[in-house]
Amino acid sequence: MIFVWMENNLYKSKKEDFFDAVYDVVRLIPRGRVTSYGAIARATGSAQSSRLVGTAMSLCHLLSETLPAHRVVNSAGLLTGKHHFGWEDEMQRLLEAEGIVVKN
Repeated sequence: MIFVWMENNLYKSKKEDFFDAVYDVVRLIPRGRVTSYGAIARATGSAQSSRLVGTAMSLCHLLSETLPAHRVVNSAGLLTGKHHFGWEDEMQRLLEAEGIVVKN
């Protein structure tokens, strides 16, 4: 969590509030289902923030818990976050283990 020190008070950054909202939505994605960055942005009330959702997802490995980040794909259904999973095919493997068919 990032804090900003202002006028002798500690405030939680608004950007981190958005990231927390993104992570809350991602926790709700059921096993065997996927959603997009844009759908998550709309669910948080920030429909124009799909790229910021992508930024939040690229940093979720810093959390103390594991999120089902493999269930987040781009609007075309592409596994654009796959390079964040260690091995190039790990995201696909996790999705297929949940019964999701990945093509190309």
